[in-house]
Amino acid sequence: MSKASDKDWREARRKALRQLATITDEEDAEIRAGIARAPDAFELTDDMWLRMRPAVEVMPEIVEAYRRRRGPQKAPTKQLVSLRLDRDVIAHFRARGPGWQRRLNEALRRVARLAPKANARDITKPSPRARPRPRRGR
Repeated sequence: MSKASDKDWREARRKALRQLATITDEEDAEIRAGIARAPDAFELTDDMWLRMRPAVEVMPEIVEAYRRRRGPQKAPTKQLVSLRLDRDVIAHFRARGPGWQRRLNEALRRVARLAPKANARDITKPSPRARPRPRRGR
């Protein structure tokens, strides 16, 4: 976990604990009554708490997949923009599979006569990760 997200998590936890500390007895009773009325909601017993195990022990493959996810960029090199493009232009780039935004960026660089990035691929060839996309009805 990055320092920033760790700090955010600690702050959110502190805020939640402060809110819990300010719950009145009436609010607590209302919450408990709501739990009792809900058929699939229940309070955890002490025995349930004792039997709980960390997610990494129960489902290590899911935890590992989550941890492998790409995090925030260390030094962002691109800028997020909102851009309206014709549907057929988007369809053309998306039809070739994953990496369509990168290919669109490379095409724009060529038209603008900007030097290609050092690690840029040839955009005339499909991405090695490309797979057919299911067609969406629009």
